[in-house]
Parts: sequence; structure tokens; C-alpha cells
Amino acid sequence: MTNDLPLNKETILDAAEQVLRRYGPDKSSVVDVAKVLQVSHGTLYRHFASKAALREAVTGRWLERCIALPLEAIANQTGGSSSERLRLWMETLIRSKQNYAANDSEMFAMYAAVTVNAVEMITDHVNRLIGQITQIIDEGIRSNEFKSGQAENLAKAVFFATSKFHHPAHANEWLAEDIDEQFKFVWNLLLSGIV
Repeated sequence: MTNDLPLNKETILDAAEQVLRRYGPDKSSVVDVAKVLQVSHGTLYRHFASKAALREAVTGRWLERCIALPLEAIANQTGGSSSERLRLWMETLIRSKQNYAANDSEMFAMYAAVTVNAVEMITDHVNRLIGQITQIIDEGIRSNEFKSGQAENLAKAVFFATSKFHHPAHANEWLAEDIDEQFKFVWNLLLSGIV
């Protein structure tokens, strides 16, 4: 079982993601990833100290590519209404999470599982998202579209008040027929506090 190709972290993460999607987070092992790469599982431990570290790296990359970067593109848009951009940002976050829960269930399950143990990684991710909201709110304050206030505190309020619609712990609730209406009520209340 040897592979002559150079092994790097991205190659390992690609293989681990493939294995996780095939077998799910509970049934995937480092040995399964090593088989895909045609290397010994010991070789993988030179790059990742444990199965948990490998899962955390896969989840971190997934959050970066699938959640943070698309939202960052919205936060970085210029011109137009800050409230419309903030709503687009929030709806994109919510739709992304709901879509992954429904259509990429193995990766979403791994993400949900990792959020329990990888506190530092998830905290960094959440802080990055709050930073994006802060950027939008700050622009709205500077253009007088939003009331003056502490943009970061307002961003935290918006993020945490809407957690039912994007935190993986609430994924079962996303199937409710009136989930969009629930979001609309929360959104209107939040917006009335900052506009």
C-alpha cells in the first residue's frame, strides 16, 4: 500500500471529506482515509495528531469554503441599502445551513458533532461571522440608515437572536412549515431596533 504522490494536508482533507460523505462521521476512520490515499494510517498521523484533529480540520475547511467566504462576499459589497445587505447575509447563512442539513447530511452531521468539542475553532468561526455583520451594521450607521450604536454589540445581538435559524442544534426545527414566518417575525423585531 504505497502512493508515490506527495502527501499534503489538502490532499488528506479531500480524501477525509470523501470518506466522511461515504460512511458518515460515526463510521469513518483514519484507516478508511489512508486506504483512499493508499498510505498507512500512521502516515496520516504525521499531519494530524488524531482522528479528532482530522475531523476538526475538515470541518474548519468546510466552514471556510461553504459558509464564511460566500458571506464575506456579501459583507464586502458596496453601495445599496445596508438593511437589504444584512438581510441577504442572514438569509444566505440560514439557507446555506438548511441546504447542507438536507442535502449534505453527512458533512452537516460532522459539523454538528465537531461544534461540541472544537470550541476554539467554532468560536473563531462565529467571531468571523459577527465581524462580517459588524461591517454591514457599521456602514449602515455611518450612512445614517441605522441608529447610532455599538456596531459589534448590535451584530452580536442579530447573530445570537437568530441562532434558532442557523445553529446546528436547531436543525430539527428547520423542517417546521412556518419556519420562514418565524424568521420574518424575529427579523422585523431586530430591524425595528436598529433602523
